Amino acid sequence: MKISKLMIIGAGQMGAGIALVCAQAGYHVLLNDLKPEFVERGIAGVTKILSRNVDKGRLSEQQKLEVLSRITASTDLFDARDVDLVIEAAVENMEIKTKIFASLDEITPAHAILASNTSSLPITEIAAATKRPEKVIGMHFMNPVPVMKLVEIIRGLATDDDVYQAIEEMTKTLGKVPVEVNDFPGFVANRVLMPMINEAIYTLYEGVATKEAIDDVMTLGMNHPMGPLTLADFIGLDTCLYIMETLHAGFGDDKYRPCPLLRKYVKAGWLGKKTGRGFYSYQK
Repeated sequence: MKISKLMIIGAGQMGAGIALVCAQAGYHVLLNDLKPEFVERGIAGVTKILSRNVDKGRLSEQQKLEVLSRITASTDLFDARDVDLVIEAAVENMEIKTKIFASLDEITPAHAILASNTSSLPITEIAAATKRPEKVIGMHFMNPVPVMKLVEIIRGLATDDDVYQAIEEMTKTLGKVPVEVNDFPGFVANRVLMPMINEAIYTLYEGVATKEAIDDVMTLGMNHPMGPLTLADFIGLDTCLYIMETLHAGFGDDKYRPCPLLRKYVKAGWLGKKTGRGFYSYQK
């Protein structure tokens, strides 16, 4: 199953990062979002990363232009009518994702694989919105995409072996390391990571230590590159809450119950770095 042209839906940080690594690997990429300004912002982010690599001597100006020439802006899902693969990187919401996949099922050619970059939602449920569940799969890239090597590849209940094989091979062409994961809430990455972050928030909530002390224990004592509360701010506290709620609902186990302090911060609009305030302040 040859993949040469693909669409990425969602031009935010994740989608733009996926577009960059795909274009660098020689794929022709349609970067799609709801509004032209969203796509322009995504391409500007890609351009900034490439320009930085030119400045550092990792890339020539000509190579930069060649990569950018393989990325085309799109605001219409019908542009996916001749692609081999779609990678959806839209907001982490099941209703939105299933609507996108139902539309893609009608638009894309019969051979096209439909992949989701979801970090926690069940691939089997997303696939059920289509008439081709055997061609639906999860491709969970890590953030920041250009730097992180791991891609969790998630099989849905009906995912064909040849579809898995095609995505595994394509992932390797991106310079990434594919890891096969079955379809359970949170997969592996967030099933392990998010409860740790949630427990760190409980540790703060219960007054065990300050946020700085909690992060120091994990960076200096456990050799983590970033403390869990700092990491939560970078991920987005709303995203952390959503994933914990998905784990809680999916397993029905109170060990996944989101900390009340996490809920309070999200209700206050303190979502982390993207809003200028979370557990730490990021206002200039």
